[in-house]
Amino acid sequence: MPLPSGDQPWPPKPHVSILDTLATWSAWYEGTPDALRSVYASKNVARIGDREGGIRQKLQRWWWGRTIDETKQRPDQSHVPIAADLARASADMLYVEPPQITCTAKAAQPVAGVTPKTNVTQDRVDAYLPDLHAALSNGAELGAILGGRYHRVTWDKALDDQPFVTTVDADAAIPEFRWGRLVAVTFWHELETSKSGAVTRHLERHEFDAEGNGLILHGLYEGTSTSLGRARPLDEHPVTAPLTTLVDENGALKEGRTKGLCVVYIPNQLPQRRWRKHPVGRNLGRSDLDGVEPLMDNLDEAYSSLMRDIRLGKGRIIVPAFMLKDNGPGMGATFDIDREVYDPLNIPDPAEGQAQITIQQFAIRVEEHLTAIADLVRRIVHTAGYSNATFGDGTDEGGAITATEVHARERRTYRTRARKLRNEHAGITELIRKMLSIDNAIFGTAGIDSDVDITVTFADGVEDTQLNLAQTALALSTARAASIETLVRTVNPDWDDTAVLDEVAKILNEEPVTDPFTIGG
Repeated sequence: MPLPSGDQPWPPKPHVSILDTLATWSAWYEGTPDALRSVYASKNVARIGDREGGIRQKLQRWWWGRTIDETKQRPDQSHVPIAADLARASADMLYVEPPQITCTAKAAQPVAGVTPKTNVTQDRVDAYLPDLHAALSNGAELGAILGGRYHRVTWDKALDDQPFVTTVDADAAIPEFRWGRLVAVTFWHELETSKSGAVTRHLERHEFDAEGNGLILHGLYEGTSTSLGRARPLDEHPVTAPLTTLVDENGALKEGRTKGLCVVYIPNQLPQRRWRKHPVGRNLGRSDLDGVEPLMDNLDEAYSSLMRDIRLGKGRIIVPAFMLKDNGPGMGATFDIDREVYDPLNIPDPAEGQAQITIQQFAIRVEEHLTAIADLVRRIVHTAGYSNATFGDGTDEGGAITATEVHARERRTYRTRARKLRNEHAGITELIRKMLSIDNAIFGTAGIDSDVDITVTFADGVEDTQLNLAQTALALSTARAASIETLVRTVNPDWDDTAVLDEVAKILNEEPVTDPFTIGG
């Protein structure tokens, strides 16, 4: 279907509730008090309903939704950025190291004088990998918050001589699914908002054409904050003007039409539980923050209470009025704490009256607050699908530990990682295949074969120390349970085949191996 030709509500009604939830998760990720207050300002509402003929009142209370007294010099609300910590941990456990991507031809038959296609294809994929790794890592962090992200294959001959991947956040997309698979998506970008309230948007729609190729359409619209408005020529805005010569009369790109969409949606976790019965939401991924919003709100309230105790618990002195220095009419009075000598005054004896300077020091409930905060953090981390050891919850007793011990301590984290990697594998495979086809169609790179078997291998994420690896190799060697090549690979797990074989050759040259079962010379 083409881009919208007439005015309509924006965003479309079926997506409003989803986008509202994404805005809430985004505010927690941003972590600024203003963002959190703007989201929860309207959520502290009282609801009245009938129950067995009586009236009852239900109050939804959010710490970040309370009204701030404007007379206060500063609000007593503090924020613990645990949402950002969860997102960063998710991205790190997936992409702390780049994945290994291998392309193998499905029917490779060498031809004399012709370089096999798999070599050219693999070389191009290796060239994609540095930028691809950065895009995947950054996208995974935002995807953990918003439940997923969209990666699109992009090309710009003025910037690069190969396709590259860009990311679109889930809260700027209107997806369409069929049988759980993405068949179309419309991205929108608000380009500007005028003083009169007019909003200019750029819509970028990805869909299939009649032959199953990916079709990209661009449109410019001028409307309001709640409506799309009327379509405008692309050349009326400097951002979309360069597209004028690249699209046809329907706004579709003239080049780059190869098999499959140019967009891949990678969900964070599945299945979806919040929108399980929503026609669109049930196909979306699940955020790491789904279900822990009240706990994060409670955590901020507990931490704010601790900081309030600290402010109120500061040591203070109370002095009589005669000790204050008059600053003049309308300027108040102040007490100079460094003043050593006062003018002779008729001060009553403390034995006959009260002491002239009173020290006030409130107790600070540190242990009670920290216990509550630690419990909330543990519950948030556990509900989000991670082990508390991942966040340094006092589990490191010092000294080197093996990768096996790390896996044991962080078992829940690694199970969550395995769930996420299943989605990452599928998404990366689609991206690579599309990048190869675009590389061939747009850049004319000879010898590329997009119809290859693609294998994506992720690093374990935890490396043993060199000593632990050497001890493992020694045990295998003593038990005569591994070849020299296997031992070299064990001690050097990050080496490629060439480096391993070179090292094996060096070992054999330095210490020739004899058959221990040979008798005699």
